[in-house]
Amino acid sequence: MAAKNPARKNEEAAIPGKQTVIPAAKIKMAPGQKTTDVVMPLNKFLAHCGISSRREAVELISAGKVKVNGTIATEPGYKVQPTDEIVFNNKKLFVTKNLVYILLNKPKDYITTTDDPQGRKTVLQLIQKATEERVYPIGRLDRNTSGVLLLTNDGDLTQKLSHPGYEIKKIYEAKLDKILSKADFDKILNGLILEDGPVQVDGLAYADSKDKSIIGIEIHSGRNRIVRRIFEHLGYDVKGLDRVMYAGLTKKNVERSKWRFLSEKEIRLLKYMNESKKKNTVSTVSNVKTEDNKASTSDITDWKKLSDKDIAAAIGEATIPVSNKPLREKKTKIPQPRKFKTHSEKKNFKNQQVGKK
Repeated sequence: MAAKNPARKNEEAAIPGKQTVIPAAKIKMAPGQKTTDVVMPLNKFLAHCGISSRREAVELISAGKVKVNGTIATEPGYKVQPTDEIVFNNKKLFVTKNLVYILLNKPKDYITTTDDPQGRKTVLQLIQKATEERVYPIGRLDRNTSGVLLLTNDGDLTQKLSHPGYEIKKIYEAKLDKILSKADFDKILNGLILEDGPVQVDGLAYADSKDKSIIGIEIHSGRNRIVRRIFEHLGYDVKGLDRVMYAGLTKKNVERSKWRFLSEKEIRLLKYMNESKKKNTVSTVSNVKTEDNKASTSDITDWKKLSDKDIAAAIGEATIPVSNKPLREKKTKIPQPRKFKTHSEKKNFKNQQVGKK
């Protein structure tokens, strides 16, 4: 039998898109130590290790910053095996088991990135004494925006809170350069069309009855600089912006630049937040049926094709009884309730009705 050509084996390993598993014997790992207990995609693995969110992990892999068994990874969907060696920033990675959840009251002049080539201050500098685990912020706040910011190494929670389907609510307090007029107040409530599409707020109020340039705004959109752009679209300059609530979390009892760990109750609430809303969205599409009893998402867009039963089921109401008899074209007079002056008059009327039947 001809000996295997090692050079040919290396050429095969370099084929783009081909998943190559290097034998465990060639990987130096501590005895009994596993990279992961469960086989998972590379981008998900990075999220579980607390490197970034899954979406950001795809960018890191595409940029060639992750190595698998000594070779630069190119496929985010590569299935990480327990014996694989994954390296990022010259550091071997293992699935994080010690999950950390930190709430920070972010001050101005700090950016929400893990590091900055320009040497600007980052939010990680404020919580560097909190944990040795590598955590990252969920979502972003502008450099000049302050308020509630959540940092964690829980990749699954990050993915959920970043998913638009869960409609995670945020409340901001905006300080404008002038009073917000009633006309513009109504325009915002009715919805605006910005350069990247329409936007709808969930709530709007004057935060200070004596100063109508201070506005409270509730929104679930995660688009970039969305709150500032809403007011700028109408000719207002946002002098100050503070996020006072994020996913039910507030900065109560947390001073500016300070942080605290989330309680177990808060963590549970975050993990199950709006779970029913997401499920209802899916079940509405899958359960609503048209007249031919076949579920069809395309038919759902036309409400005229839905029966009263379908609509009632879709909105979660009790089934509406629907008669199978066709409606009569002739208008029938609906008898009105009568008032009887005496009991005998009422009795005589009832006897007359029985006699008619």
